[in-house]
Order: sequence, then structure tokens, then C-alpha cells
Amino acid sequence: MGEVIRGAKSATEKEHKMTLLQGIKLYPKAVAWSILISTCIAMEGYDVCLLSNFYGFPKFNEKYGDLVPGSNPPEHQISAPWQSGLSNGCNVGEIIGLFINGYVSERFGYRYTVMTCLTLIIAFTAIFFTAQSVVHLLVAEILCGIPWGIFQTLTITYASEVCPVALRGYLTTYVNFCWGLGQVIGIGVIKSMLPRNDEWSYRIPYALQWMWPVPLLIGIALAPESPWWLVRKGRTAEAKKSLLRLTSLDKETDFDADETISMMVHTTALEEEITSGTSYWDCFKGTDRRRTEIVCMVWAIQNLSGNSFSGYSAYFLQRAGLDPSTSYDFAMGQYGINMAGVFGAWWLMSFGIGRRSLYLYGLCGLCTMLFLLGFLGLVPDRKQGSLATGSIMLCWAVCYQLSVGTVCYSLVAELSTRRLQIKTVVLGRNLYNIVGIICSVLTPYMLNPTAWNWGNYAGFFWGGSCFLCIIYVYFRLPEPAGRSFAELDLLFERGVSARKFSSTEVDVFDVEVKESIVQHYENKLDHHESNEGERIKV
Repeated sequence: MGEVIRGAKSATEKEHKMTLLQGIKLYPKAVAWSILISTCIAMEGYDVCLLSNFYGFPKFNEKYGDLVPGSNPPEHQISAPWQSGLSNGCNVGEIIGLFINGYVSERFGYRYTVMTCLTLIIAFTAIFFTAQSVVHLLVAEILCGIPWGIFQTLTITYASEVCPVALRGYLTTYVNFCWGLGQVIGIGVIKSMLPRNDEWSYRIPYALQWMWPVPLLIGIALAPESPWWLVRKGRTAEAKKSLLRLTSLDKETDFDADETISMMVHTTALEEEITSGTSYWDCFKGTDRRRTEIVCMVWAIQNLSGNSFSGYSAYFLQRAGLDPSTSYDFAMGQYGINMAGVFGAWWLMSFGIGRRSLYLYGLCGLCTMLFLLGFLGLVPDRKQGSLATGSIMLCWAVCYQLSVGTVCYSLVAELSTRRLQIKTVVLGRNLYNIVGIICSVLTPYMLNPTAWNWGNYAGFFWGGSCFLCIIYVYFRLPEPAGRSFAELDLLFERGVSARKFSSTEVDVFDVEVKESIVQHYENKLDHHESNEGERIKV
């Protein structure tokens, strides 16, 4: 047991001292594999972008919508109930997929789970391509939502487990860049189809979903499994091999694979002391209840702060008075900001600005702009008001992506315990989807001219919701930046206030861990070393 503790302590100290540049030099392969697997989320961003922006797409509405009574010239619209149904179909499928992921990925590993999901995407995309009615589209949204739901959490947990503390915030938030990448490609494809006057104007965008799975399948088949997952399964020898595949020779940090595995063993043993089990129910017991609550709320706040409102940007801007082509220009700018905002958040984090600060002050900015959107509804000149609305929405997107939209992915990956991480993140993302369903029901009614037709006044509703989120974050959201997983475990175990997380000192090696738990993993390490004949030191 002493050897594991010594190794874990040494590895923890090295990780705390490791700079961003040292982390990149030591873990370049981990960065590459994480980027590859995170790219899977671009598929969901692409489709969600298609669906929400197709509502403002004339040819799509002619095929699947109904004639608006009394419209002159004649105008087709998909009714508010069907808009809600289609958006919620995707959310329902994702909720199913997320709960499945909580069991499947922990049992079979991350790689095999992702590869299976990519295969399913290839099959389900055919339903989109051949859809003849909104019912067919709904079936496709539900079925594709299942693998998309798995991607939503698995990409984040993989990124958090293959990299050191110095890289964790960057690789987990890269997932948001991939989301934006899918959206930019989607809006670009839709805009290029506007001049077409046939069914291929909306079938080609759906067919392009087949461009993602095959190259990703090939790459992920070659990727190493998460060493943390292998340690949890007691396969420490394989964990070491996987870790060595994620790292490169770098004498500057004096990296020792055995010490890093010992740190994983110690953290896993510590969590076995704190956490009673690994079921969904265990997420609501003891200290994990607080962690689950925070993860769930951090993700739900993405929708409660007005994100679902911005997802209808092209449709909203058309209702505000812009022509379809100009509205898609604004939407493309917004999605481009989604990608650039990730790098902006990285830049802010590189100056030492914490996740809590970015999240809290970002919400304050979002709240202000949502109320401004509401007041723009009072402008009598509809044309000028619509341009100002578009500009405010772009500013909203900048603020969102510099804070809430990006930092959320790092927070949910860091604030959950390793043993329950997948299930905790699943519960958080499912609350996000449940809130998304509610928002997807409300938003079309707010904007649709055949329903409530609130227009800009919807900004007042979302501004009020965002203000309540600010209050929650101030009192409940802790700062995880720069902490090892074991340190976060102890801070939660000791009930440290969210506002004192960053200033509280903890020593994880002062805590006693049952010798039998550590011995279980240490025996496997010793057995592997005796087979190898020597320790591997890089």
C-alpha cells in the first residue's frame, strides 16, 4: 500500500506543477484522440441546426407544412404543435440514449460504445433522407436521438479521463467547438440550398449526415481506452499500456507511468470509501447528492438562460422582418461565434479566470441582453428594430460562448466523482433535455404568428429566467479549476461552501483509505511488474 501512496502523491504533485505547454508536450496523443472522439458531437449540432433552421426554409415548409390561413402571398408554415413535436422527438431519443449510456459505456468501455452508435447513425439517417411526412421526420429524430444522447456525455467523460489537470478544462470544452462546427456546416448547407426549388433542397442536407460516421469509425477503432475506466475495472496492466499510448517522451516533467496509475488507483480507492455504490440511485446519496444537483443545474441553465430561444435565430429574425437570406447570414455569424467563442474562453482561462467566475459573470451579461431584446420590441420601425435584434443576438452568442456555453462542459466533467461520473453526467444532460423539451414547446408558441406571436417580448421571459439562474450559481456553484479529482472528492466530502472552494486547502494523503481496497489494485500492479521484469519509466 505504501508504494501506491508514494506514487500517487508524486504524480499528484507533478500534475499540479505541470504547465499547459508541458501538458501538450507530454500528452499530444491524448489531445489528438480526445479531439477525434469529441468530433462525434458535431453530428448532433449539424442535425439540430438543420431542424431549427428548416422552419424558416421555404421549400421545407412547402413539403411538410400547412398553408397559413389568410396569408397573402400564400405562405406555408409547420404548425407550432408539430415544431414542438419534432424538436421534442430528438430530445426524447436523447433521454433514452443517455440512460442507456449510463450502463453500456461503463460495462463495455467508451470505444465500443461509440463505434456501435456510429453504426446506428448510418442506418437511421436513411429515414431522414426518404421522409415523406412530418411523422417520418419525427421517427427519425427519435431514433437518431438515441446515439446522439450517448455522444453528449461520453465525449466529455473520455476527454476528462485521458488528460492531466492542465489540459482538462481545454479538452472538455472543445466539445462545444464541435457542436458549433456542426452548426456552421449545417447553416452553410441550408443557405446554399435556398436557390433550389425542388425536393433536393432539403434532402441533400439530410444526406450529408452520412459524411460523418465512416471516417470516425475508422479512427475510433484505433483509439486507446480510457485508463481511468480500465483501473475501475481492475485492469491496471491494460491501463498502463493505454496511458503510454496517450503520452510521449518528455523528460522535462519526469513522467512515470506507474506513479500516474497509482494516482488513479488511490483516487478510485478513496471514492470507494466515500461512495457506497455505482448505480443511478447512488448519485442521490450522501455527498454525491450535492454533486449531482450542481451538475444537473449547470447543464439545465444552458436552456434556462435563453439558449433554446437563440436556436430559432433564423426563424425569429424572419418573424422580426428580415428576408430569409439575410436571416441565415445572421445565423451563420452566430454559429461561427459559437466556434470562436470556445477559443475565447480558452484565452480567458489561460489568464487564470476560474470556471465559476466565467459562468457567473457570463450569465449577468446574458440577462442584460435578453432584457434589451425585449425592449427592442417597442421600436416602431420594424426594419430597424429587426437589424438591432440581429445584432443583439450576435452579441448574446459571443457572451454565451465565452462563458455558459463553453465552461459548462468542463464543470460537469470535473464536479462529478470518477466512479459515478458517467451516470451523474447522464442525469445532468437528461435534465438539460427535459428542460429543452419544455422550452421547445414554449418557444414555437412564443414566436409563431399562428400562436402567441410574442416576437421580441419573449426576451423578457428568458431574461427573468436567466436572473433566477444567476442567484443559484452565486450560492451553489463551486470552483474546480486546478484541483485533482481526489481533492474535489474531499472538498465535497467535507461540505465546503461553494464560495470557499478555491481558497480551501486539502491534503488527500492525510485521509486513511482501507488497505484491502488499495491492495486489490496494488497486487495487479505487482503481478504486471513481475511479468515485465522491470518498471516502465519514460
